[in-house]
Amino acid sequence: MRLEPSWRQPAGIALILLLIAGWAVLVVSVAPLLDGLPRWVHVIYYLVAGLLWIAPLRPLLRWMETGRWRGPSRE
Repeated sequence: MRLEPSWRQPAGIALILLLIAGWAVLVVSVAPLLDGLPRWVHVIYYLVAGLLWIAPLRPLLRWMETGRWRGPSRE
């Protein structure tokens, strides 16, 4: 465990905030294409969109902690 934070923590936090903001803009800009569709399509769209942004967080959090994008190599 490190006693001092590295530069990766603030950079990672900034990247996470950019990811969330960019994803929100993308989701909202695609939403008008759903006009006229049944409400259940909207519910599924926002449910999937609300969960999908989490996928890139694992490698980003790993990089913030270890400096590596991938897990330990299995040789």
